[in-house]
Amino acid sequence: MGDREADRMLVERVQAGDKQAFGLLVTKYQRKLARLVSRMVRDPAEVEDIVQDSFIRAYKALPGFRNDSAFYTWLYRIGVNTAKNWLITYGRRAQLTSTTDNEETENYDEPELLRNNETPERLLMTKQIGETVNAVVEALPEDLRTALTLREIEGLSYEEIADVMDCPIGTVRSRIFRARDAIALKLRPLLDTAADKRW
Repeated sequence: MGDREADRMLVERVQAGDKQAFGLLVTKYQRKLARLVSRMVRDPAEVEDIVQDSFIRAYKALPGFRNDSAFYTWLYRIGVNTAKNWLITYGRRAQLTSTTDNEETENYDEPELLRNNETPERLLMTKQIGETVNAVVEALPEDLRTALTLREIEGLSYEEIADVMDCPIGTVRSRIFRARDAIALKLRPLLDTAADKRW
């Protein structure tokens, strides 16, 4: 049984009044939804509140869910919209979080790192590329950043992204292309890539 089929069965159980089935859906998707929301909102406490609010909204709306789309794409749409509403309400611009804290990295003491054969130049280049990509993604308009995050981080298909963002697939393709193009433009000088090549 695939994920979509398992989710459909859980949704049907919730619709029949089984609250524990919804708890299983929360357990399954809480971390994924938090990861998605954290790409839009920096404050971890706010991310937690938005995720909780998203699940409350999903629970209230679940009686009307018709299984036309996968549960998680429907839930992601609710999460994205809840995060957008939060950003509008509090007048904050979406921010990208870095997955690694610099202090944490400096204090990380693992024996495997001693055997690492990366040269300092290579490590610096990797760091510069990562910082450049994060800066470009952070500066992208919200719709481009969300589409790129759903595709590259969450691994959703174009159809699923179109469903989450409530727009045509062609729009999703265009947004992802434009986001990737913006990243490629900034990476070109670092990678010594020709102007007619993306990477």
